[in-house]
Amino acid sequence: MNSNYESVIGLEVHAQLLTNTKIFCGCSTKFGNPPNSNVCPVCLGHPGVLPVLNKKVVEFTVLMGLATNCSIREKSMLARKNYFYPDLPKGYQISQYEEPICENGFITIHTKSGEEKKIGITRIHMEEDAGKSIHDQAYETLVDVNRCGVPLMEIVSEPDIRSGEEAALYLMKIRQIVQYLGICDGNMEEGSLRCDANISVRLKGETKLGTKTEVKNMNSFKNVEKAINYEIARQIEILEDGGKIIQETLLWNPDTNSAHPMRGKEEAHDYRYFPDPDLMPVVVDEKWKKEIAASMPELPDVRKERFVTQYNIPRYDSDVLTQTKSVADYFETVCSFTGNYKAASNWVMGDVLKVINEEKISISEFK
Repeated sequence: MNSNYESVIGLEVHAQLLTNTKIFCGCSTKFGNPPNSNVCPVCLGHPGVLPVLNKKVVEFTVLMGLATNCSIREKSMLARKNYFYPDLPKGYQISQYEEPICENGFITIHTKSGEEKKIGITRIHMEEDAGKSIHDQAYETLVDVNRCGVPLMEIVSEPDIRSGEEAALYLMKIRQIVQYLGICDGNMEEGSLRCDANISVRLKGETKLGTKTEVKNMNSFKNVEKAINYEIARQIEILEDGGKIIQETLLWNPDTNSAHPMRGKEEAHDYRYFPDPDLMPVVVDEKWKKEIAASMPELPDVRKERFVTQYNIPRYDSDVLTQTKSVADYFETVCSFTGNYKAASNWVMGDVLKVINEEKISISEFK
């Protein structure tokens, strides 16, 4: 990266919530069912139907807000985001805009150089997913609306990220938290955790933001880092050659390690947001918020510190063992059978994780 420039990056992360039913109806959210089988008049947007908000979606979103140091809005609104696309039968998506349920939070990451950095979270809000269009058929597009109405939580960061490495670390931390909370499985390959990046560059010392582009279709941490670094380099090259950045949406192609234009970048006013007339305001009073907070499990940073003090293992070991809740649980189970905690740590980090990675199995399948 040209040392005269700095990049300014914000991430929009969509996490599919682990509810049994959709956000506004009783249809199943099960992945892999036959196309167009998880549907009903409500999620298909038939005339005269009325949505009913899934209480569990509210609780999961508030839980994430509390885990990321957000303030929880007592009264939030659901809004219609209007746009036309074949896999959105209603012609609008129910989301939140002016009054999100969670806002003004943060998480901390640790860079490879050892620096601790705070990344602000602008907002966390609830919304429904759209369907899926399949364009690789000969001269036709197929539409599967199973995903319409599947509950999502969108986590929008502040533009505090400065590199592809920081973006990947931030996304890893988000996935770690949602997995510990048990509200999302974090599977990027299946699309239950998705990430879009807003990227701009400017000369160092500038305070004004440059023109941003949005990069989509990054389905792994490695691709997030590659795509962002690619786009930073592309923008700097254009500016150095005297050109101007066009505000547009780009699709990342992992096969060619390049990004290609998809469409012009929309602004909020393009979607004509307005409060959904079929849904009441969402009210989370202090009593309900305390009930949700009481269900908060031990979070990864807290567990990491406890492993160091309780089991007297190095901080490096603790960091590796707490990356996923399932591995941390397994380690504690092993420790219940031995007093040699360092040997247990070495065995889990070495032999156990080696087999899991080589066999591509979950730790629950390890024997």
